[in-house]
Amino acid sequence: MLHINVNILNAGVFGGSWRFPGTDGTASYTIEHYTSIARKAEEAKLDAVFLADGPSLDPNIRHRTANNLEPTTVLARIAAQTERIGLIGTLSSSYNDPVELARRLGDLDHISGGRFGWNVVTTAGPVAARNFGRTGEPEHALRYRRAAEFTEQVVTGWAGRTELVSPQGRPVVVQAGGSSDGRRLASRIGEVIFSADQDLDHARAFRTEIRAGAAEFGRRPDEIVVLPGLSTVVGSTEAEAKARRELLDEILPDAYARGRLAAQLGISLDGLPDDEPIPAELLVDPDEAGGSQTFYRVVKAIIDTERPTLGQLLKKLSGGGGHRIVVGTPEQIADDMERWYREGAADGFNVMPDVLPSGFADFAEQVLPELRRRGLFRTEYDGTTLRDHLGLGLPTAPAGAYQGRPLEAAR
Repeated sequence: MLHINVNILNAGVFGGSWRFPGTDGTASYTIEHYTSIARKAEEAKLDAVFLADGPSLDPNIRHRTANNLEPTTVLARIAAQTERIGLIGTLSSSYNDPVELARRLGDLDHISGGRFGWNVVTTAGPVAARNFGRTGEPEHALRYRRAAEFTEQVVTGWAGRTELVSPQGRPVVVQAGGSSDGRRLASRIGEVIFSADQDLDHARAFRTEIRAGAAEFGRRPDEIVVLPGLSTVVGSTEAEAKARRELLDEILPDAYARGRLAAQLGISLDGLPDDEPIPAELLVDPDEAGGSQTFYRVVKAIIDTERPTLGQLLKKLSGGGGHRIVVGTPEQIADDMERWYREGAADGFNVMPDVLPSGFADFAEQVLPELRRRGLFRTEYDGTTLRDHLGLGLPTAPAGAYQGRPLEAAR
């Protein structure tokens, strides 16, 4: 069956979500925002709640609410108010200490009854670098070399615990990254892969590559779960769904959309008109991009294939960063999810509702029943741990080659 998480991303994935009628734009600064969505996700029998994060203060806050509460703090509270739902938090391998992180996340896995998963990310961008006294962001390949060593140290630490051992053995390792370095890291250490893809064929090839790469590292390919990000806009009719999407496009702050796209592409959009395409000479090959190559690749593919004007591109992305957006009735959204699943492009989805909490309520109350009617999603949990929900066993721990050895500094 499908594996489905909900990504609790402040007021919703769309850049104008906090301005949507009936939405409390500052709710994401309260713990109740997260716990109430998590309880509903558990009632809906989702695999997990997912929290994105970055160790920096986003300067775009002048245009939209952002800067989520710290993930482990939030997930500890969610753990106390739920019983079965998995808990996945994003924490950087670039700006943390592996020994401290292993203890913090291992303890959270223990007290939650074996429900924790760690989303390993290599933090890109100069804002985070400045927050840690750096003059510039770490070079891309170095970030990923550090991430591999860092993750192996953390997992080795978990495997060596003799007290406070988790019921699931140790937390699930989640990894997000679509660059060549990211794909190799996913094959090497990832158990759940959070991906970004607009095209079914490309997504299927990505999943095949990750599983083949895992086999090369001596791992079992069938124990890797690939979950593309999926933004949903649900309406009781197709016209209603389209009207909701149009409103979200209207309330998207233009300055935010431009700033986010500029950051993704690593270029300035100042002075570029909305009614013309981005000049091709401003764009480099994705492998040469310095920030998040995953989203650079997604956005550049849209530019190359659709040739949109800058204004059209901003509306297509809607300030959401590049994940695929599906607009329609519950049946149409279920059709899309089923197609990607049955054609080998996804094992499930990291669902990113357009607006929170209303967009998730629509998904849980309208789309999930349709998926269940088709026999594609559970009606009850079969186990109590995140590994149970995902159908994952406990892989062999690394040999500990990096244990006790200083990490390559991400500087």
